[in-house]
Amino acid sequence: MIYWIFLGMAIVAEITGTLSMKWSSLSENNTGYIFMLVMIALSYILLSFSVKKIALGVAYAMWEGIGILIITVCSVLLFDESISPLKILGLTTLVAGIILLKSGTAGKKERQIADPEKRGEHAVI
Repeated sequence: MIYWIFLGMAIVAEITGTLSMKWSSLSENNTGYIFMLVMIALSYILLSFSVKKIALGVAYAMWEGIGILIITVCSVLLFDESISPLKILGLTTLVAGIILLKSGTAGKKERQIADPEKRGEHAVI
């Protein structure tokens, strides 16, 4: 459970860092760039902790995919960026891909537990 919390914190740090990069580019304040570097570094550190127990493909897809989704929504709301039907389709496809990747990983884990050879047991003949 703690590894999922690390992943959630990594996603929040990535979103915060990326949004501060945009904020800094629009203002004269360079403090945002320093904050961006700290948050992106923290995001990678937390991501590295999360992949100790979460499959790398799942963790990275969720980290990047959820980050892209929320950053896009925040960009539209905070920075008046445009959103087109094609962007919405892309984000929908992204979310579907994350769900499929996560579902495929959970199914594989369950099959491994059900397989006696994977548990170190041997069939008695």
